[in-house]
Amino acid sequence: MLKLGVLVSGSGTNLQSIIDSIEAGYLKAEVAVVISSKKGVYALERAKRHNIPAYAVERKNFDSQEKYEDKIIELLKEHSVELVVLAGFIKVLSPHFVRAFPSKIMNIHPSLIPSFCGKGFYGMKVHEAVIDYGAKITGVTVHFVDEGTDTGPIILQKAVPVEDDDTPETLAARVLKEEHKIYPEAVKLYSEGRLEIRGRRVIIKR
Repeated sequence: MLKLGVLVSGSGTNLQSIIDSIEAGYLKAEVAVVISSKKGVYALERAKRHNIPAYAVERKNFDSQEKYEDKIIELLKEHSVELVVLAGFIKVLSPHFVRAFPSKIMNIHPSLIPSFCGKGFYGMKVHEAVIDYGAKITGVTVHFVDEGTDTGPIILQKAVPVEDDDTPETLAARVLKEEHKIYPEAVKLYSEGRLEIRGRRVIIKR
């Protein structure tokens, strides 16, 4: 069974969607460990409620980014993690971390990459930018993580229309609903060995 390590920074709704998918029998995997970049976030409580080992590893407690990431890598390897799932993890990971899990890190982003992504585009800022630009369609992207920011090969995307009366908050809520569907689906495809990376493309094998 595929062992997942989920990295979080906030309430952990995408973590919950993965846990729910496992418990419903949709996803044949196990959340082996949850690691948060902050103490006291609700995602850690979600992990504890499901008896999942959970840790807070804060950057301020380490002399360098590399030492900080080494601690996270150590915890992931202690729990035999095979796929790292970034679920609202707000810290940008360096190439040092990415090289420890080549093509074994997934991220979800609340827009249709390559639009509204990259440095500075996270959380509500993405939805504000979509509305300010006047875009008619936004969405969700699940991708593999490479050494850039939101630049890895795309696994799945789902479009979400932007309504004329949308606020960043109403748009975020509709996008989040799709996130909760698409992320477990992407992890399921990985667990079934159906994802093949060919350059920038991810081929979904039938």
